[in-house]
Amino acid sequence: MPEENCIIVGASHAGTTLALQLRREGWNGKIQLISAERELPYHRPPLSKDLLSGAKTLDEIRLRPAQVFEDNDIALLLGTQVENIDTASYRVRLADGRELKYDKLALCTGAAVRKLPLGQSLDRIFTIRSHEDSLALARHIEAGKQAVVIGAGYIGLETAAVLASKGLRLTVLEMAERVLQRVTSATMSAYMTQLHSQHGVNIVTATTVVDIQGDSAVEKIVCADGREFEADFLIVGIGVDPETELAKAAGLETDGGIVVDEFARSSCADIYAAGDCTVHPSLIYDRRIRLESVQNANDQGRVAAANICGKQIPYDAVPWFWSDQYDIKLQMVGLNAGYDEVICRGDSSNPGGAGFALFYLKDSVLIAADCVSRPKEFVVAKQLVKNRVRLASSVLQDEAIEPVNFAP
Repeated sequence: MPEENCIIVGASHAGTTLALQLRREGWNGKIQLISAERELPYHRPPLSKDLLSGAKTLDEIRLRPAQVFEDNDIALLLGTQVENIDTASYRVRLADGRELKYDKLALCTGAAVRKLPLGQSLDRIFTIRSHEDSLALARHIEAGKQAVVIGAGYIGLETAAVLASKGLRLTVLEMAERVLQRVTSATMSAYMTQLHSQHGVNIVTATTVVDIQGDSAVEKIVCADGREFEADFLIVGIGVDPETELAKAAGLETDGGIVVDEFARSSCADIYAAGDCTVHPSLIYDRRIRLESVQNANDQGRVAAANICGKQIPYDAVPWFWSDQYDIKLQMVGLNAGYDEVICRGDSSNPGGAGFALFYLKDSVLIAADCVSRPKEFVVAKQLVKNRVRLASSVLQDEAIEPVNFAP
């Protein structure tokens, strides 16, 4: 009987975790892990932080050394592009013409950065999604230079923090009314704006970029209100879109991502998916969600591996995220969409560095939390969100009550 083969398309967090977990779950067949990148898989969060700043090298942010893949008999196909998937014949066709037969297939294709339809012929316009992006940008970091960041989401703000710390002059342009508007409250937005302002970053909100000018390279960014900002280089951080083209072409259901069930199975037999590219049912929030986080990629990858091996384990992990900016660690639990009350524990201006926590409630049930230098609150919030605990605002505010004692 031929040896079974599991092909995994995408070798970042979800794909690498899934491959290694397959062996732990007892998969005895072949595992082929395909990556369009030529490098060994690496951590992505440091791209806008430690790799960009030079604090770490590419080798220092590898997900696993090459020996781990060898020890687990995982075939790494680096620099390999998948062209299409034939679900009828269970075959994957590669760009070089090769065809690979699979018994199980996992799509961990991640997401691609959005690009502005402006200044496309100009040099010195950067996005950050790969190690090459980060290292290319790093070569332009020089104290005194003027840089502009378009987009005040996490990538934009993290990049701004690194550049400001290196002595560059920074302007961040955001079309929303406040920074991080899509993911957090006005209180946290105000704090993050204050934090960046203290480090010399000029944040401009409620503005739309209408033109990017320059001869051969970017020189000026023009906004709809007539304001102009000079720049030695430009970083665009306006979000990402899930990589679903392969799935769509193969006839899989997509809806803002590859649609999977609670077991990480797609709409097509024997095809699973995990990570940024997926839309999955959340048992906690009772709706479909798509997450862009290392936590989701790793946890969903493990669940997919277990279920590929014949188990029936639902994915019900609590979403959590983090962001490092300057000497501040922001840790977030859950999704705050639909909250009707926000409770602040501590002083949200954080004057003495003691940190603070914001708790988001819906009908008195904790649905999310943002924690600045408050690890105890962060850890406890994970469990409270998962268990949908009903809490009194007075308990959350009272700093005399330890976080472990929040729940009755």
